Amino acid sequence: MSSSRTFEDKQPQNRASSGFDFLKGVGQVTGGTLLSITLLASSIVAGGLVGLAISFRNLPDVRQLRNFFPSETTYIYDIKGKLLAGVHGEANREVVPLDKISPNLKRAVLASEDSHFYDHHGINPTGVGRAVVVNWAAGGVREGGSTITMQLVKNLFLSQKRAFTRKLAEGVLAIRLEQILSKDQILEMYLNQVYWGHNNYGVQTAARSYFNKSAEYLNLGESAMMAGLIQAPEEFSPFVSMKLAKQKQKEVLGRMLELNWINQQEYDDALKQEIKLGKIKSFQGSALPYVTNTVSQELAKKFGRDTLLKGGMRVQTTVDANFQIMAEETVRKWHKTLEGNGLSKNQMALVAIDPRTHFIKALVGGVDSKTSEFNRATQAQRQPGSSFKPFVYYTAFASGKFGPDSTVVDAPVSYRDGNGWYYPKNYDGGFSGAMTIRTAISQSRNIPVIKVGKAVGMNRVIETCRTLGIMSPMAPVSSLPLGAIGVTPLEMASAYATFANYGWQSPPTIIARVTDSSGNVLLDNTPKPQLILDPWASAAILDVMQSVVNSGTGKNAALSDRPAAGKTGTTSSEKDIWFVGTVPQLTTAVWVGRDNNTQLAHGATGGVMVAPIWRDFMQKALKGVPVEKFKPPSQFTRPKSN
Repeated sequence: MSSSRTFEDKQPQNRASSGFDFLKGVGQVTGGTLLSITLLASSIVAGGLVGLAISFRNLPDVRQLRNFFPSETTYIYDIKGKLLAGVHGEANREVVPLDKISPNLKRAVLASEDSHFYDHHGINPTGVGRAVVVNWAAGGVREGGSTITMQLVKNLFLSQKRAFTRKLAEGVLAIRLEQILSKDQILEMYLNQVYWGHNNYGVQTAARSYFNKSAEYLNLGESAMMAGLIQAPEEFSPFVSMKLAKQKQKEVLGRMLELNWINQQEYDDALKQEIKLGKIKSFQGSALPYVTNTVSQELAKKFGRDTLLKGGMRVQTTVDANFQIMAEETVRKWHKTLEGNGLSKNQMALVAIDPRTHFIKALVGGVDSKTSEFNRATQAQRQPGSSFKPFVYYTAFASGKFGPDSTVVDAPVSYRDGNGWYYPKNYDGGFSGAMTIRTAISQSRNIPVIKVGKAVGMNRVIETCRTLGIMSPMAPVSSLPLGAIGVTPLEMASAYATFANYGWQSPPTIIARVTDSSGNVLLDNTPKPQLILDPWASAAILDVMQSVVNSGTGKNAALSDRPAAGKTGTTSSEKDIWFVGTVPQLTTAVWVGRDNNTQLAHGATGGVMVAPIWRDFMQKALKGVPVEKFKPPSQFTRPKSN
């Protein structure tokens, strides 16, 4: 689709001088009769242009227009079809077929710009001759002689430089274009191509901007006002001067009356019709910028930036706008609460994913997108701390050598790492002796997870992370199980969602479907889950993470009406605090930290400060959602030791 977009949109200038410039290119008018001037113009246009066509060998090939797609705005919608944003470059345009444009507007434009459109063959000798006469008699520019076909080829192919040769080129190309396209095709292309002011290209975006309605439903008064904009859109815009806009409207209606295209009653009624203005919509910001910016980045990666800005794609996201707004409000509310509890200058991110589809349901990249567009949900690489531990224990369970009730000893230990020794410690500085893996993870003990990681091999832990889509640099060092790497909240939510779906995963996405403006499917992200993890080991890690919520460090995340599984995360220097958790239908990661990566506060932990945020969000998110329990590991086959 994008390969055919080889023509630039050009903003029309005031074209009223075209006929006079044409004559000046031939030679200055010094005398003679009006009849001779008319005959001169007619002979040049009717005979000269066709004869000169042979010499215009370097003109563009108008046959390309059979496959021409004008640049068109890409529209982004939520999962239910609510418009979230329009994304475009210079030209804000939505293409519509001719039968979806009000007959009132078509007649008004033809009356104003080219009343003989359906009679001529691209050029109108009488019209050019009349323009020459009027301009000469007035001693200046009063009327243009370009047909709609000539205006179209000028906008698509030619520079805006006013010159005799360009005028000849317009005529030649107009004749050629009329030989390959029907009148209706040319009019449709023109109405969708022409500039209407305030960055609106084409009738549809202009009608929505000026009158907050589709071009299909414009009444006669609105249509005449819009038609009057074409010669100088910003000057006659009703947003700029309603007085001038009404003046142009009256001129257009007068021309329609003169042509007998409307009667006196219709003329009078149109002048009396109330004009209800819309608002200038070009370059309006998105109401949900974290969502729409993420979508735009994904589209640019897949289709290229040019197609994003000009391709007219229709994008259905996986996000419900009301659900996203609720998530953003939750983040803002808890930001204030944490500020009040001494965590000043904190930032937050929240990502919620449906584990059954891996569709992103909410994505909040910060406290306020207006003050910072940096998306911490997708772009911030932060240390996950103890929320990394489930990846280690899953790897142990998948090896067949360990289960939730396997015993590990929490006691002092040291490891040779490089040129020195590593002496890991627990968060509280003490040791608790022999314990099960279930107890070790629920109490978030550090020594046991390092021992288990060493037992199964750190390289296998890294393999698990890569399988889950975590691509940050990792080294098989002794401290890896404590989460001393960089991850994004999106990566964490996606990984936990795969556990919640018992090892089945589709690529996480915020885009459900993309079509072009004609409805042809360009991208269909219908989930195609693949089994990437061992189901028993996934069920087992969910089982032990339920203990974290029921009786461990994540008690503040416990939901009142349903079971939940999750893990707290706190880095050793308290720069990053997390809670990542799930129910069978929704997985959510919440991160709190500072952009400058300094300590939040002494004693700031994921269990105390982030788990309540997660619980608050999930209680709202799951309202009306049926209660489901996790499948126990006993429903799956335990892997054999390897």
